Amino acid sequence: FFFRVPRPKMADGEYESVLCVKPEVLVYRLPPRASNRGYRAAEWQLDQPAWSGRMRITSRGNVAYVKLEDKTSGELFAQAPVDQFPGLAVEGVTDSSRYFVLRIEDGTGRRAFIGLGFVDRGDAFDFNVALQDHFKWVKQQSELAKQAQNPEQGPKLDLGFKEGQTIKLNIANMKKKEGALGSKSRTGGSGGTSLIPPPPGGKASLIPRPEMQAPSHPGQSPGGTQEAAETSSVAWLLRQHQAPAAADFWGDFTQASGSASGPAHQSTGWVQF
Repeated sequence: FFFRVPRPKMADGEYESVLCVKPEVLVYRLPPRASNRGYRAAEWQLDQPAWSGRMRITSRGNVAYVKLEDKTSGELFAQAPVDQFPGLAVEGVTDSSRYFVLRIEDGTGRRAFIGLGFVDRGDAFDFNVALQDHFKWVKQQSELAKQAQNPEQGPKLDLGFKEGQTIKLNIANMKKKEGALGSKSRTGGSGGTSLIPPPPGGKASLIPRPEMQAPSHPGQSPGGTQEAAETSSVAWLLRQHQAPAAADFWGDFTQASGSASGPAHQSTGWVQF
């Protein structure tokens, strides 16, 4: 029942992509099944394969094709169109993972079942994965096409907050900016309370300046009495310049070198040297 299959012609707008290539596969004749149980590779006379060559898996549209080709010339020996996997076109055996049953077609309606075997177990795994990935892609394309036809039936994306859901924002530069503003405000507030040095001809006094004293009215703000404080400072400086020498706290030392006569010096308790 082995027959050569002519290469099919591709329809307009379709292109063929290669999914998997294996350099060596084995083909076996299938004996008639005695019951409805699954195929068993042990019944195929594995030491006597009917054909060996190269296998390629290609796809055109939604259909995958398992092609058996000659190693040297590349002539097509047989092909199995696969429109569903797993399905009747490709079926695994019950006693091994390296052997499968293919349903080959010649394009004229004739069909036959053959046994396909791989020398390496890894090649059989790649064969399985290539078919699975293709039909997974077919399913995704079908779902996308349905959503494009009926966009309202698809799942809607809800970006709103759920009840009780919160988020946390971590802004690194916010604390630095607040610290800079706080330092500027503290510097500006203390700039108006600087002490004025005493006049060159006078002496330091222990009497506090009028502008450093607390306001007489508790509700009055310091900013509202700035003009009055400046006037008091000028008056205080004038009083320092016009104060007599006798008002000095250390006047006894300055008069110690004067005349020693008179009862006034005897009452102070100072001794003249």
